[in-house]
Amino acid sequence: MHYEKTFWGYTTEGIPVDLYTLRNDKKVMVQVTNYGASLVSLYTPDKNGNIEDVVLGFDSVVDYEKLTPYNPFFGATIGRYANRIRKGQFSLDGKTYSLSQNNGVNHLHGGIKGFQKQIFKATPFVTPEEISIQFKRLSHDGEEGYPGNLKVSITYTLTKNNELKITYKATTDKTTIVNLTNHSYFNLTGEGNGDILDHQLMIAASRYTPVNETLIPTGDLLPVKDTLFDFTSPVSLRDPIAKLKKLSFEGYDHNFVLDKNGENISLAAKISEPLTGRVMEIYTTEPGIQLYTGNFVDTYGKEGKYYGKYSGLALETQHFPDSPNQQDFPSTILKPGELYFSQTIYRFSIS
Repeated sequence: MHYEKTFWGYTTEGIPVDLYTLRNDKKVMVQVTNYGASLVSLYTPDKNGNIEDVVLGFDSVVDYEKLTPYNPFFGATIGRYANRIRKGQFSLDGKTYSLSQNNGVNHLHGGIKGFQKQIFKATPFVTPEEISIQFKRLSHDGEEGYPGNLKVSITYTLTKNNELKITYKATTDKTTIVNLTNHSYFNLTGEGNGDILDHQLMIAASRYTPVNETLIPTGDLLPVKDTLFDFTSPVSLRDPIAKLKKLSFEGYDHNFVLDKNGENISLAAKISEPLTGRVMEIYTTEPGIQLYTGNFVDTYGKEGKYYGKYSGLALETQHFPDSPNQQDFPSTILKPGELYFSQTIYRFSIS
């Protein structure tokens, strides 16, 4: 287990950015950066021993900045609140807070700058079993409209068992809301190698949260059985997406309610790719997971490769969208003296 730190360039404001490369002895390599506490690359072997990068992204920090405001959040840590908040407003203790509206009338993924365009302080930790990079920052009271000074840490850990763990922690000095996730887009054939339509997907969820025309949950928890949202057994994405398009939907951008008791870590989803034999399992402490099938991706990524529609899929472990405005959804409130804790594990293997 070892890591390397390299200088990755400067932001447009002249702030230096570093890239951290983590390797284990089984040819898995992870690259993360203190820009947005982002996952940049994740190399894994296929059934023939070929090593390829399976997450979409860019070659430099300049490339990430160029896409503003059309950055598809490749690999970024999302905060303070993952997903959407209706009309950019919520109330706490009788006070209404107004957030930046960056998705029509709604607030999306923490706002205009969010966490994905912030610089984090990085600290490495190495043991014989695993290697970690911890990213920290202070999100000041009022940032994007959120209350409280929020101290945040995001720790990426590569284990000798081909697991990538992401651990999120946060504390606040004022009652606030928190919902952190990672927005990586996966393609198990390798980034830039076609689409994800033949990936087999399983999601351990018997219910989902239907949405209105602006993708805000209606508040209902509907069963997936006998619908296009049933991934309780492995399903190839090609057929259900084709059927969704006939209903005027470009693909999936929906939250699934995971079948679990309490906050213990458990299996949330599994993706397999028949051609390469790559398998990725996702375990999480979170109650939900957002499936986004890259419906509007349209850009050039690493080494100039074109990323089009369905070139990667995101599975964002999370609390539900718009939870602060939905009294029946699991709470996302964090109070002074409490610790926000969330962990997601991506486990890679070969079938």
